[in-house]
This record gives sequence, C-alpha cells and structure tokens, in this order.
Amino acid sequence: MTIAGIIEQRIGVPEGVNVQLVKSQVTISGPNGQLSRRLFHPRVGIRLADNEVVVFCEFPRTKEKALVGTFTSHIKNMIHGASQNFEYNMKIVYSHFPMKVNVRGDKFVIDNFMGERAPRTADIHPGVNVSVKGSDVVITGPDIERTGQTAANIERATRIKGYDPRVFQDGIYIVKKARRVEA
Repeated sequence: MTIAGIIEQRIGVPEGVNVQLVKSQVTISGPNGQLSRRLFHPRVGIRLADNEVVVFCEFPRTKEKALVGTFTSHIKNMIHGASQNFEYNMKIVYSHFPMKVNVRGDKFVIDNFMGERAPRTADIHPGVNVSVKGSDVVITGPDIERTGQTAANIERATRIKGYDPRVFQDGIYIVKKARRVEA
C-alpha cells in the first residue's frame, strides 16, 4: 500500500502466535516453537499495531521497496513456522545398487550409494526432523530455511560425478515442497 510517499505492508497475526519486537530483532513464538531473526535496514521500519505487524518505508527507492517485500515474506514464514511445520518430501531412486539410508543423530547416512564402500553423509540442521519410510524421506521443521537446507544437503550428497546423469539416475531427489503442514 502506498500513501503519499509511504509504502507499507501489513501482516495479520493469528491467535496463539505472539510477536515481540526489540529494536531490529523480531521474535515470534507459537505452539510449534520460537523463531527469532534480526531484520535491519536504516530506511525500513517494523512496528506492531493492533494484532498486526507493519513493515514500512517513507519515500522508498527501488531497493527499499524490495526490502519491504523481503522483510514481509520473512515475517510471514516465521509466523507460519511458529504455528505449523514446513515439509519437504524426497524420493530415493536407484537402479544399479540398492542403497540404505538412515538417520544417526544429526547426520543422514547413505550406505552403498553406487556401490561405494564409504558411506556418504549429509548434515541435518537443528530443529529439523527427518524420517525414512521405505523409499520416501520426509523432512519437517518450523524454520523454512533450515528445513530447505537440510533437503538440499541430502540431495547434494547423492550427486554423481563422472557418469552420464541420463543413464545413472540414482540419488535422492526433492519431489514435493509443502508450505503449511499441521504440527
């Protein structure tokens, strides 16, 4: 919304979600946990007003308009993460060597990938849950960035070098990204 040189975007806060703002530190807590993030720019402001979060900028240039949208998206993702989980579904695909996968602490371990003797591992970020059910891997968590990065780590761990990817399609691939899943 633009009014006389001011651009602002409003984000409604649902019931059960608490938003705190201390300087540029936004902390959002809800039934699914607490997320905190520092959102700072000298020309972009954030304030709380009547069960809404308002991101605004006076006389914005192009970069400040983009930052208002970016800050709004970050806050929306944090609100959804505090109340619901984000979910990534992955599929285990192999045609040459059957691979075994399991979760050991904060590592995702892939055994017998392409017949290799040494297991491949991928990091699991804190607060992210990974479960393996047959040939499906489900990754859930309240923080969209940590959940997505964990999925990317697993996909990258099974990248094949030195083979034709059209023939050797073995790996673990992201199949579906769900934005809002009940906790």
